[in-house]
Amino acid sequence: MYDLIIIGAGPAGLGASIYASRYKLNHVVIGGEIGGQVVEAWEIENYAGIESISGKDLMDKFVKQTKDLGGVIMEDNVNKITKEKDFFLVSTESGKKHETKSIILALGMKPRKMNIPGEDKFLGKGISYCATCDAMFFRGKDVAVIGGGDAAATAAIHLAEFANSVQLLYKEGTKTFEPAWDEQMAKIGKIAVSTFANITGIEGNEKVEGLDYESDGVKKELSIQGVFIEIGSTPGVIVAKELGVKTDEQGYLIVDQAQSTNVENVYAAGDATTGSNKFRQIITAVAEGAVAAGSVYKKLKLVKK
Repeated sequence: MYDLIIIGAGPAGLGASIYASRYKLNHVVIGGEIGGQVVEAWEIENYAGIESISGKDLMDKFVKQTKDLGGVIMEDNVNKITKEKDFFLVSTESGKKHETKSIILALGMKPRKMNIPGEDKFLGKGISYCATCDAMFFRGKDVAVIGGGDAAATAAIHLAEFANSVQLLYKEGTKTFEPAWDEQMAKIGKIAVSTFANITGIEGNEKVEGLDYESDGVKKELSIQGVFIEIGSTPGVIVAKELGVKTDEQGYLIVDQAQSTNVENVYAAGDATTGSNKFRQIITAVAEGAVAAGSVYKKLKLVKK
């Protein structure tokens, strides 16, 4: 039986493992996507101590440090957690079952969908939620990015390296990306920025061929071959809810200062929690993972005494 199972292998999960190893906790990390959503980031410039690095390279460093300290990472998805008398039974999609005294949920976020006509139909056929993953498939093509945050701006900048042209569309009143991105996009020259009131559909036959939207009461059409949706993410908390972990009205796992949830011996860390004022950054996810691992250690140490 493990002292701890960490569910999720992004910054929060790997950060928790690093501290769990230092506390000599017998633990394992289970995650279907090693590195989490961060591996999709084209460039990271706000992680303390590192001026600039790609998301993949940063998470490769996390993975190496985790393993070097003795942490074990299982690439698998947890599909069920059952509370037994004095332990938890963690079941995975591969059919494996693991027993543990405590759990840290580092479940991360999942891309938010727009739920517009054509979105599901053209998924993988011109619709993407990951510019870093798919930009190279749109070399020489015309594409659109939908979103008003930093993720949308950086996606547009990255896509400009490959695409013929990039149209960045954001809903009126939702522009939140930093002014520095505006300046960089202007320098590139291949990126046009405009607003929309409503997107009415994505058109095409076998693949994306166009985007229909409304702006200032006027219906408009874009002739494009790709649409990158960057409108944020939602917490991936299904297994947590089935376990009885409470969430707030937005679906985030409610935690206290120790990263504890309402279920005894179940902790949570990272983007899917109410911690760190919901400031969803790599540095806060790692910090929450560290706090959660420390809380597990203190709890098990007190139990042993």
